[in-house]
Amino acid sequence: MASPERGAPPLLQMHGIVKQFPGVRALDGVDLDVAAGEVHCLLGQNGAGKSTLIKVLAGAHRPDAGEIRWDGRPVTFGSPHAADVTGIATIYQELDLVPGLSVAENVFLGHERARLGFTRPRELDDETRALLRRLGHPEIPPGRELGRLSAAGQQVVSMARALSRDARLIVMDEPSAVLDPEEVDNLFRVVRELTAEGVAVVYISHRLEEIRRIGDRVTVLKDGRTVARGLPAPSTPTAEVIRLMTGRTIEYVFPPRPAVPTGDPVLEVDGLGRRGEFADVSFSVRPGEVVGLAGLVGSGRSEILETVYGARKATSGSVWVQGRALRAGSVRAAVRAGMGLAPEERKSQGLLLAEPVYRNVSLPSLSRFARAGFVRGGAELAAAAAVIAQLDVRPADPTRPVRTLSGGNQQKVVLARWLLEECRVLLLDEPTRGVDVGARSEIYGLIRRLSGQGVAVVLVSSEMPEVLGLADRVLVVREGRVVYQAPAEELDEERVLDLVMEGSRV
Repeated sequence: MASPERGAPPLLQMHGIVKQFPGVRALDGVDLDVAAGEVHCLLGQNGAGKSTLIKVLAGAHRPDAGEIRWDGRPVTFGSPHAADVTGIATIYQELDLVPGLSVAENVFLGHERARLGFTRPRELDDETRALLRRLGHPEIPPGRELGRLSAAGQQVVSMARALSRDARLIVMDEPSAVLDPEEVDNLFRVVRELTAEGVAVVYISHRLEEIRRIGDRVTVLKDGRTVARGLPAPSTPTAEVIRLMTGRTIEYVFPPRPAVPTGDPVLEVDGLGRRGEFADVSFSVRPGEVVGLAGLVGSGRSEILETVYGARKATSGSVWVQGRALRAGSVRAAVRAGMGLAPEERKSQGLLLAEPVYRNVSLPSLSRFARAGFVRGGAELAAAAAVIAQLDVRPADPTRPVRTLSGGNQQKVVLARWLLEECRVLLLDEPTRGVDVGARSEIYGLIRRLSGQGVAVVLVSSEMPEVLGLADRVLVVREGRVVYQAPAEELDEERVLDLVMEGSRV
C-alpha cells in the first residue's frame, strides 16, 4: 500500500458539502480529503450518502453548499465532462456502459481517437488491448459486443475505461462485488500500481475485510454526515468501523442453524442442463431447508437459478415443485407454482425503477388486489406498506420511486415482493451484494425466518462465509457441473475454494 507523504497538501478537499433532494437531505456538511498516491476508503451504510457524494465529485450533482478544492484551488464541476477533464474518473457500482457497443468503443466513449472527424478503429483496438493486458485480462477481445461479456468482464471494461483517461483520481464504487477471489487479487495489484504512480483512489466497499488489505485511510459517513476522518485502515478494528457506521455494535454472525429439515422435497431439479452453460444438475430442497450453490463467477451458478425459475429455457432435464413438473422456460408457471427469484442484477432484472416501491412489491400479487379487472389501489398500497415496514425499508414511504432508494433498500424491496407473495420456493442470487453490514444482518435474519416458516431456499453467493453460514447443504459448482455436495457443517472455506478453483473431486 502506498502512503501519502507527510505534510503533502491533499489532492482533493471536499468541505461542508450539502445536497438536498425533495424531502431528503442526502448530504449534511460532509468533509473528505484525499492525498495523491493513497487508497482512501469511504464507508457507510446504504443511504449514508456515499453515492450522492461521489456523484457530486463526478459532476453528476451540483452541491447546494460547501467547497471542493483540487490541488489547493477551488473548483466547480458543472458536468461529468468537467470532472473528467480535471482528472477524476468514476467507476460506478451500476456500470455506465453501453451494451450495444464494442469493448473498445465503450473504453473510449466520450474521448474517441479521431482525425479529421473520423475515428481510428485500429488504434482504439490496440490501446484497448494494452489496457486489458494491464488489467490482467488479455483474453477479452476489443471488438466483442459488450453485452456478451459476463458481469465480471464488464467490470474489467469499466476499469479500462477509467485508465484510458489518464486520471489523477479514480473512484471505485464496489469494484469487487462481481469478482471472484483471484480477480480481487488482480484488482488490488492494479490499484497498487496506480498509487505507486501517484494516482489517488477512493475505494468504496461493504466487504470490510478488503479495507484492511488495500486501504491507507478511512472516512466514515452516517446519515449524510462525516462521523470519522482519516482513520488508519490497517489498524482500525472492524468492530470500531461497524460502530461508527451503524451507531451500535453488530456481531457479524449468522442466525443459529436449526435442525436439518425433514419431509418430502418441495423443489426437485433432475438432470437440468442448458447447452453451453451447464449440464446434468440435480438436487432437491425440503421445506425449510437452505441449499447453497458455491462456485466462482462464471461457473454457471446464476444460469442454473434462472433456468430453474424459467427465465432461461432448459435444453434437458426437468424442474418439479410439490410433485408437479414445471413448463420449461416459463416464469409464469414458476410463479404460479409458488416460486420467487431475487436476481443478481436487481436494477436491470428485478425492479421497475420508475415505479413506486409499493408497485414493485405487489407486482406478482396483483391478482390478489383485483376485482372485475380493476386493481384496488388502497388494498395494494396497504399490503405493500405492511411488508416494507417489516423489513425496515428506508425511507418508509411506499409511494416513493424505487430508483431513489439506496442499493440495500432496493434489495429489501425485491425480498419484500416474495414475502408478500408467500412463496414456497425462494431463489436468492447474491442477496447481499452492495448491502451494508447492518442491512446484511437483517437479510440473514429474514432468510432464516422464511426457512423457519417452511420456505425452501436456494442461495447463490460469491462470499463463501455467507454460503457456509446460511446453508444447510452446499453444492459446489465448477464449469457448469456440480462437482461435490455435503452438509455445510462438514465444509470450511478452504475446502470449498479448493474444490471450485482446482476442480478436486471426492
